Amino acid sequence: MATSVLVFLVHMPVLYLLYTVVAAGKAYQRCIYTSCALSCKLKPFSIAHHVRSQFRTFTASSRYSKLHGTFGTGLQLHALSVKNGCDVSIPGGSSLISLYSKLGQLGNAYHVFDMMPTRNVVPWTAIIAGFAQSWEVDTCSRLFYLMRQAMIEPNDITFASVLSACTSSAYLGFGRSIHSLEFKMGFDLYTHVSNALISMYAKSGSIEEAHYVFKNIPCRDLISWNSMISGFSQHGLAKNAMNLLNQMDTQNVTPDAISYLCVLSSCRHVGLVEQGQHCFDLMLKRGLNPELDHYSCIIDLLGRAGLLEEALDVIKKMPIHPNAVIWGSLLSSCRVHGNVWIGIHAAENRLLLEPGCAATYVQLANLYASVGYWNHVAKVRKLMKERGLRTSPGYSWIEIGNKVYNFKAEDRSNDKMNEILTILDSLACHMELSEYTAAANIDLQYEEIPP
Repeated sequence: MATSVLVFLVHMPVLYLLYTVVAAGKAYQRCIYTSCALSCKLKPFSIAHHVRSQFRTFTASSRYSKLHGTFGTGLQLHALSVKNGCDVSIPGGSSLISLYSKLGQLGNAYHVFDMMPTRNVVPWTAIIAGFAQSWEVDTCSRLFYLMRQAMIEPNDITFASVLSACTSSAYLGFGRSIHSLEFKMGFDLYTHVSNALISMYAKSGSIEEAHYVFKNIPCRDLISWNSMISGFSQHGLAKNAMNLLNQMDTQNVTPDAISYLCVLSSCRHVGLVEQGQHCFDLMLKRGLNPELDHYSCIIDLLGRAGLLEEALDVIKKMPIHPNAVIWGSLLSSCRVHGNVWIGIHAAENRLLLEPGCAATYVQLANLYASVGYWNHVAKVRKLMKERGLRTSPGYSWIEIGNKVYNFKAEDRSNDKMNEILTILDSLACHMELSEYTAAANIDLQYEEIPP
């Protein structure tokens, strides 16, 4: 009805205004194509009256596409806007940059950014955030430098975006320089910027600096607490994580599912069974429904401690269907502790969910091998061969001096292989002297049993 009314209006500026309003309204009513058609009719009006704002109608449509996931429609709208000569305004260009970034099309996002005739802090932040989401730290740092050269002052979102990309020790120096700048500009009072700093320092290996930032946040929110708990968890500081969880009650902050997940994860990695069980029970007591990740943590915690019956009992009582990760975790624990029958049960259930998972067959074969069931090992290997299943070579890597060194199983092409083998022999001797033999049961976890 609103669209029909427009044909009775003859005053061009009014008509232009109403077309713009209705086109934007159609966008928010999910009538994307109607909105686009109306916006195209604005072109002759904008030329006649020297108005260059018809792109605003596209802005509404592109924002809708970004928010509601209709990315294909958003791309079509962009193509149509270019075809009809719509100028890339700051709001519309920023929306397009975010849209392309969410699609992982950073080249197109940067092209839109580069084609914008004018830019303020919004499109600069949008393009920086887009590359930050893809962990393109070098590009983020370069764009941030260019932004400063262009005399554009960053805002709180800019700082949070840049900091979120710094997730390794290689960029700790850059993260510190950003921290210094945002402090000078007064953004240390913004909670979400401080939250990004906590995550940056924790992921970059400086948990002390992360804790310092946390302690100096004037007004902490739930994300602040969770970021710090997660940081302690990543560094194996389970007791610190639990203490922080307990402090939340005294600060009238209610922990959520993420809070408990971080604590459970830290307990799992350091083997704090009682504390982990207490955390899980406390979560249930407070009316929070555990998700698959929570169950995965508690089952892995029990399994690593050799409490395989208890772990299987938790799986049986789960109100949600266990996934392949949970069965795989139990299977790994069974192989380490030599429980063949629970291990077979876990392997069978995992294969029902992932019948093409070669790693499960290998784990099952290793489980049989650990107790001397070589006939069963042969059967599993034969089944893998019949189904054409092969395991992918294992990889590991280490970062030294801003350089990453990769290692591949059975790969002897490294030019320092002799030195590596010498170090490994030395470590093996130290392990024998320390009477450490557990690794002998683990080192074949993802390797095929030799014939």
